[in-house]
Amino acid sequence: MPTKKPSPTVLAVIPARGGSKGVPAKNLAPVAGIPLVGRAVRACLGAVGVTDVVVSTDDHAIAAAARSFGAEAVRRPAAIAGDTATSESAVLHALDAFEATAGRTADVVLLVQCTSPFLTSAEVAEAVARIVDGEADTAFTAAPSHGFLWREPSDSADGATGATGVNHDKAHRPRRQDREAEYLETGAVYAMDAAGFRTHGHRFFGRTALVVTDPARVLEIDDPHDLARAKALAPLLDEPATPSFADVDAVVLDFDGTQTDDRVHLDAEGREFVSAHRGDGLGIAALRRAGLPVLILSTEQNPVVAARARKLKIPVLHGIDRKDLALKEWCEAEGIDPARVLYAGNDVNDLPCFHLVGWPVAVSSAHDSVRAAARAVTATPGGFGAIREIAAWLLGPELNTPTPLPN
Repeated sequence: MPTKKPSPTVLAVIPARGGSKGVPAKNLAPVAGIPLVGRAVRACLGAVGVTDVVVSTDDHAIAAAARSFGAEAVRRPAAIAGDTATSESAVLHALDAFEATAGRTADVVLLVQCTSPFLTSAEVAEAVARIVDGEADTAFTAAPSHGFLWREPSDSADGATGATGVNHDKAHRPRRQDREAEYLETGAVYAMDAAGFRTHGHRFFGRTALVVTDPARVLEIDDPHDLARAKALAPLLDEPATPSFADVDAVVLDFDGTQTDDRVHLDAEGREFVSAHRGDGLGIAALRRAGLPVLILSTEQNPVVAARARKLKIPVLHGIDRKDLALKEWCEAEGIDPARVLYAGNDVNDLPCFHLVGWPVAVSSAHDSVRAAARAVTATPGGFGAIREIAAWLLGPELNTPTPLPN
């Protein structure tokens, strides 16, 4: 009986320096609640064929984030961590470090860029398959383009006047359907035969294959405007994701606009009243029975916040100016890793807490900037059962019946 051929070792290397001039701490910047380095790690770990994922970095915080998402971290020497260092040098160093530590030789090596936040696991897997199946020696993601490119006139003495077409004759412009597509290199992922990469020292050698991607997903983050675009596009391009019970060790809830509809009712004496939803109380009680710590964290000083917490039998911190500092101190006191905290909020004063926790969640009625920063968004508005919906994510079908909105 023939011996089964062992599966190839496919190493994904994600270069992620700590320094960035365009966007400070860029590789830790969250998009939809997940740092860029975490998004790259997730794309690689979810790809068929990838066996190992390593983040090459000179930064302790990036290394910690990489490990929290399931990758290994390789400390990059200062000599190849500067602005002029090439990505190839980081990949080669990580390849050497991996093989020395793992005692295995990589068959395929990938260069995966954190700056492409919408890279998918399917695209990574296709790039791997092109090499493993022997179709190509190198492969990379590219987006089809039918655009007309132009070049500005130079200052040469040849008398050239006006802009000139690069990929077309400006006197003859065929219709889009009559032109063959050209392909734009996206910079997201490059796959290479590992032995060939060692020999040639660069990412393009031998036969090269294209992994064609959707142009709508192509975005490289080089400056703050790119990052803002990524955050705005994430709710449209990301697959919807909700946490399970295994993902979360505690639930922290904002109050106004999250457990209420964000309105305040006043009587003739100036006393304030708010509306809460009974379904939320049911959900919170279920979370408590399941053993999950639940905390209300609010800037609101109104005694109604404390009264609601007493009724729900959960602790409360209210009248808080810096919610993120209070949350950090609470996590330390309770021995809870913030990366395993679900925080639900609705307005801009919740954003610092969003950046602290592993599962920032926005209610559907939240401010646009909060929805853009969230890792998950409820279908239900604040004050109408959004917390019950979150409890159903964590606890399963028994709480999964939607809570109807009032007429």
